[in-house]
Amino acid sequence: QVTLVESGGGLVQAGDSLRLSCAASGGTFSRYCMGWFRQAPGKERELVATIGITDYGSTDYGDSVKGRATISRDNNKNQVFLQMERLKTEDTAVYFCLARSIVVIEVNDYWGQGTQVTVSS
Repeated sequence: QVTLVESGGGLVQAGDSLRLSCAASGGTFSRYCMGWFRQAPGKERELVATIGITDYGSTDYGDSVKGRATISRDNNKNQVFLQMERLKTEDTAVYFCLARSIVVIEVNDYWGQGTQVTVSS
């Protein structure tokens, strides 16, 4: 079972950039697809970005961040990153790291505790 710890959140201004990190431990990191999700107050958790199992794995982005977000991973350091550019106030949310393992038909999801990102105008 993998444990995830996010970091890098904080208070930033609109237009700024931010890099979130997620450190994984307790599992074989390279076996997990990784992702970032976010949840704003009163809203459902939504996809930010996902990346496949390799360092250059296929990526996918939520519509609200396409063109402004880049997800990457370093399998040697057991970390996944989210670079966000041109932040908007609507990016304010708790950002969660996800590790997903898929073995045949069994899917297991592991979540971090989240890191708060607040974007001020």
